[in-house]
Amino acid sequence: MAAKPVIFNNTVLRDGHQSLAATRMATAQMLPALPILDDLGFGALETWGGATIDSGLRFLNEFPFDRLDAIKKGTPKTPHMMLLRGQNIVQYANFPDDVVEAFVAMSAKHGMDIFRIFDACNDLRNIETAVRATKKAGRHAQGVICYTSSPVHTTAKFISDGLEIERLGCDSICVKDMAGLIPPYVAYEIISGLKKRVKIPVVLHTHETSGLGGACYYAAIEAGVDAVDTSITPFANGTGQPDTVRMLALLEHHPRRPAHFDAKRKELMALREHFEKVYAELTRFTSAVNERVDSDALTYQVPGGMLSNFRTQLKEQKMEDRFDEVFAEIPVVREALGWIPLVTPTSQIVGVQAMLNVKFGRWKNFTPQAMQIALGYYGRTPGPVDPEVRKLAAENTKQEPIDCRPADLLKARMPQLREELRARGYPTDDEHCVIHAMFPQELDKYYAAKKTPVAADAPVVVSAGTPAVSAPATAPAAGGVAAKVARDFVLTVEGRSFPVHVEEVG
Repeated sequence: MAAKPVIFNNTVLRDGHQSLAATRMATAQMLPALPILDDLGFGALETWGGATIDSGLRFLNEFPFDRLDAIKKGTPKTPHMMLLRGQNIVQYANFPDDVVEAFVAMSAKHGMDIFRIFDACNDLRNIETAVRATKKAGRHAQGVICYTSSPVHTTAKFISDGLEIERLGCDSICVKDMAGLIPPYVAYEIISGLKKRVKIPVVLHTHETSGLGGACYYAAIEAGVDAVDTSITPFANGTGQPDTVRMLALLEHHPRRPAHFDAKRKELMALREHFEKVYAELTRFTSAVNERVDSDALTYQVPGGMLSNFRTQLKEQKMEDRFDEVFAEIPVVREALGWIPLVTPTSQIVGVQAMLNVKFGRWKNFTPQAMQIALGYYGRTPGPVDPEVRKLAAENTKQEPIDCRPADLLKARMPQLREELRARGYPTDDEHCVIHAMFPQELDKYYAAKKTPVAADAPVVVSAGTPAVSAPATAPAAGGVAAKVARDFVLTVEGRSFPVHVEEVG
């Protein structure tokens, strides 16, 4: 029997520009490429989720569901795929089940076909609601295993998680290597182990950050993986996914090479030419650091985008000479917090806490998010949390540790969200409710901009009453003024803490 060709999914409309251009590709820049993408025979097009909903609303003045409608209209033949952070949806905090269910239902209504659902702690309780909602909507639920390495993460554990994902009723499994760390032979072991034990398809997602991506995919294809994710140059390689044409070359004469692309070389070149023009238009959001292979990612085990951004932040804090100290502290923080994987939002939380530990002394400046992880409010951690760290977090927050699913503590919010929208004079449909739940200030700015048009990248002033700023995620510069470029802070409003990402514009 002839070997079954591996399926290529394509990420250029989501992870490609999220990884290499700060998620700034506008819908208008995507539209000319849609007919070509739709005709190439990709297994799926990743078109939504991750940071695209936040970025589109915040920086591009696009209502998220309008983007999905436009892309779906332009690519009607190919299934659409999105990345969903489980109970976090596409934000950084947990949301009640009714909000998660409404978001999934509305996404399906607007054309989403495949929901790739993950949890930052690999706590599968945090994806159950999204999986059920996806199945109820008649769509494909893809459960995710976030790959990382630590003393508690083993091939056997990843395979066990895959079996549990199948038991949850998922239609496929994705091994998600968000930092490009998985060695080829380990990829072979995990994929072959899953293929022997599960009946549903297995997908591998990686990044080329450390230079292992292409070799990792080759090993996985040898092991029987059903699909891999590729992108289109220049929104490929580096901190993005391996390029489609490159992967075709790596598989030359391989029995599982998807040969139908051979008749589409002109179309692939046309896509590259189009996206090179778009990349040039987004130069202010791109960086040569993200385009190159960076073997430091293997040493420090953090995603490439975070690695490059942290170098800049340490320099601004006059801590560039302490780079090795800060990154040596990351595994210390990870171990204390139960060896959590480093993926949004845990990668940012761990990195910030490591920097603060070096700057102020270990756990002297304990961020609210890190304390929430220690207390179980992000979910069950892969390993045990350090008892002393958990005790300190409980004392600082006056909260008790929890063992239940965090969302079990949350009350339904859809009726309240609808009333809040009505009070603002906005539409009260479910689409607006779920966007308002996650990005209320950005939705306000969106409607304000509709009344008074402004540049999509104009600076925005965020107001939240009279907030108290606690535990800055990057300490303020001298004089209390935040330094330029991208910065992360923790904003505490009425006792609730929120991560705030600030970028210099202009």
